[in-house]
Amino acid sequence: MKIFRIFVPKNGLNYTHFMKEWFEWINFDIAFPITDPTWIFFLVLVIILFAPILLERLRIPHIIGMILAGLVVGEHGFNILARDSSFELFGKVGLYYIMFLAGLEMNMEDFKSIRMKATVLGLLAFIFPLGIGIWTNLHVLDYGLITSVLLASMYASHTLIAYPIVIRYGINRNRAVSIAVGGTAVTDTLTLLVLAVIAGMFNEKGISEMFWVWLVVKVVVLSVVIMYTFPRIGRWFFRRYTDNVVQFIFVLAMVFLGAGLMELIGMEGILGAFLAGLVLNRLIPHVSPLMSHLEFVGNALFIPYFLIGVGMLINVNVLFGHIDSIKVASVMIVVALLGKWIASWVTQKIYGMKALERELMFGLSNAQAAATLAAVMVGYNIIQPNGERLLNEDVLNGTILLILVTCVVSSFITEHAAKRVAMSDAELNEEKGQEKERFLIPVANPETLDRLMGLAMVVRDEKQINNLVALNVINDNNDSVKQEMKGRRSLERAAQIAASANVMLKTVSRFDLNITTGILHTAKENEATSIIIGLHHKASIVDSFFGNLTENLLKGTYLQVMIVRFLIPVNTLRRIIVAVPPKAEFEHGFVKWIVHLCRMSSQLGCRLHFFAHPQTLGYIKGYIQKKHKDVLTQYQELEDWDDLLIITGQVNYDHLLVVVSSRRGSISYDSAFERLPMQISKYFNNNSIMLLYPDQKGDPSEALSFADPRGWAETQYYDRVGNWFYKWFKKDS
Repeated sequence: MKIFRIFVPKNGLNYTHFMKEWFEWINFDIAFPITDPTWIFFLVLVIILFAPILLERLRIPHIIGMILAGLVVGEHGFNILARDSSFELFGKVGLYYIMFLAGLEMNMEDFKSIRMKATVLGLLAFIFPLGIGIWTNLHVLDYGLITSVLLASMYASHTLIAYPIVIRYGINRNRAVSIAVGGTAVTDTLTLLVLAVIAGMFNEKGISEMFWVWLVVKVVVLSVVIMYTFPRIGRWFFRRYTDNVVQFIFVLAMVFLGAGLMELIGMEGILGAFLAGLVLNRLIPHVSPLMSHLEFVGNALFIPYFLIGVGMLINVNVLFGHIDSIKVASVMIVVALLGKWIASWVTQKIYGMKALERELMFGLSNAQAAATLAAVMVGYNIIQPNGERLLNEDVLNGTILLILVTCVVSSFITEHAAKRVAMSDAELNEEKGQEKERFLIPVANPETLDRLMGLAMVVRDEKQINNLVALNVINDNNDSVKQEMKGRRSLERAAQIAASANVMLKTVSRFDLNITTGILHTAKENEATSIIIGLHHKASIVDSFFGNLTENLLKGTYLQVMIVRFLIPVNTLRRIIVAVPPKAEFEHGFVKWIVHLCRMSSQLGCRLHFFAHPQTLGYIKGYIQKKHKDVLTQYQELEDWDDLLIITGQVNYDHLLVVVSSRRGSISYDSAFERLPMQISKYFNNNSIMLLYPDQKGDPSEALSFADPRGWAETQYYDRVGNWFYKWFKKDS
C-alpha cells in the first residue's frame, strides 16, 4: 500500500508512519494515491468548489490556480490523487470546450469593419513571434526543427484575457481594440493550423512526397465545409427547436462533430472545436440562456477537470532543480513578449497610429492562455520515434510560467492604456439629465421605507411619469407566505406615499432564491437607471459594513447605486455635504449624480457644499453654473482624499454627507476607498450618510470563464508595485 508522502527533513517527524497508524487506529482503510473513482471525483469537485474562493483572495488567475491545485494533489505534489482514465476523458472534453468557448468569444462583426488592419496585425503577431521563436529555439535551446516550430507557434497565439477591462472603461469600440480583437482570430487560426499540421505528421504511418499538399488540401476543404454548413444547420435547428436543453445538446454535438471530423482526416480535434465556436457565435448571443448554459457546464466541470489534470503532470522539481528549465521558461517569456511588441509597433507605424493605441494592441495581444495550453498538451502527448516527447517537461513547466507572466503583463498594460484612453476621450455629456430615467427602490425593511421613498421623490425628474419602481423580493423558503404578506404591506405603504404626492409608482413583488439576483433581474426588466437601497445594519461584530447583499449588488450592476442611511426625515435636511474623489469627472455617470443632487437641493431648499480636488471642482462648478444656476452651492478644495477627517467638523446632525465613491478598477477608484467603512463608522456614525456609486460603462461579468478568465478585470496588487517602480525610475531620470 502506497501511503501519502510528505517531504520533511531527515531528522523531522515521520508523518507517513503517523498517518498510517492513525488510519489503522480508526479502522479507516485508505491508500494514497486514491484510485477509487468515487473519491477521485468527490475530491476534484471539492477542489473546483473551494479553489476559486481562495484564488479570488490571493488575486491568482483561475486558469493558473486550477493548474496549481492539480500540482498539489498530483504525483509530483502530495500524491493524493491518481491520474486515472477520468482525467483523460474529461481532459479531452475540457480541451475541446476551452477552444470552443475561445471561438465563441471572437466578435466577427468587429473583424469585418477593420478586416485589413486586423489581418495585418494578426499576420505580424503570428510571423514575428514565430520567426524569432524558431531561431531562438534552434540556436539557444538547441531543439529540433519540428519542436522549434511547434514551440514558436505557442508564442504566436494569444487569448483576450484583458478584453473585459476595455469593456469596463467603455472603449471597446476604439480602433485599436477592434484591430486587436480581429487580429486574434487571424493569429489563433494560423497557430492552430500549424499545430494541426505537426500533429498530423505524427498521426500518419509515413510521410509521402504529397503529404504536405494532401494535408493542406484536407484541412482547407474540411474548414470550408464546417464554415459553410454548420451555420446553416444551426440556423435551421434554432428556428425549429426553442427548448434550451435541446439547443444545448445540439451545440455540444456540433462541437464534437467538428472535432471528430478533424481527427478523422488526421488533424488535431481542437482545430475543429475552435472553428465550430467561430461559425456558431452569431447564433449564440453572449447574453442568452444558451450561452449561460454553455459557460456554466464548461466552467463548472469540464474545463476545471482538464486544468487540474494538466497540473498533475507538472514536476516542480524539474523546473527549479535544473538550470535548463529556468532557461527554457525565461526564453519562452522573453520571446513571446518581444514578438508581440514588435508586431504592435510595426502595425502602429504602418497605419500612423498613436503610441497609446500601440500600447492597447500590445496589452490585448500578449496574454497566453487557451490556445497555448492546448498546443503544449498536444505536443507533450506526441511521442517521437526516438521515444522522447515532442515537447518535454521543461516546456510544460515553462508554459505555466509563461501563462502567468503574460496574463499579468497583459492586464497591467491594458488597464494603464485603457484608463488613459478613457480619460482623453471623456467629455461632459450635458444632455444626460434629459435621458429617460427610472429609479428602483427595494422596500423590504419597513423601518427605512419612508425615507427611501422620500429620497426617490426628491431626486426624480418631475417631468417624467412612471419613473419610480418599488420592489419586494421574497425568498422562496418555508416562510415565503409570511414574507409575502409582509412585503405586500411594504409595497402598499410605498404606494400610499407616492399617491399622497400625486406621483405614479409601479410596485413589483417577485420570488427569488437570492435577493440580489431578484433586484438585478427586476432592474433589467424595468430598465432601471438607478437603484436606491438602505445601508446595511451590522448584526454582529464579524458582519461587514455593507453586508453581502449590497456588496453583491455593486458587483452585479454598473448602474448608479445610492446606499443611504437617514437618521432624520429627508425633508428636514439643512445642508448636503458632498465629498468627491479626484478624476470623478471622467466617470460615465458624473453628470447624472450632479443632476440628482441639484434636484434634491432645489426640492429641499438646502445648500450643496462640495469638497473635491481643484480640477474636479472646476468641472462641477462649471456645469452647475451653466445648467443649475439657482442651486445654492459652496465649494472647498480637498487635496488629500486619503482621510475624510478634515470634513468631520463640517457635518452636523441635520446635514447629509454624500460620499461619491467608485467601483474597483474604475478611473476614479482609489485604494483609500477600502478604508471608507472604518472612517464612516468612526467619524460619521451619528450622521445621515449617502454612499453614491456612479454609472459605469459596460456590463459586469457575472461569471468567470476559464477560456477567457475575467479575474484580471480589476486592478491587481502588482499594479501598485509597477506604479512604484515607474515613479522611482521617473524620479531618478
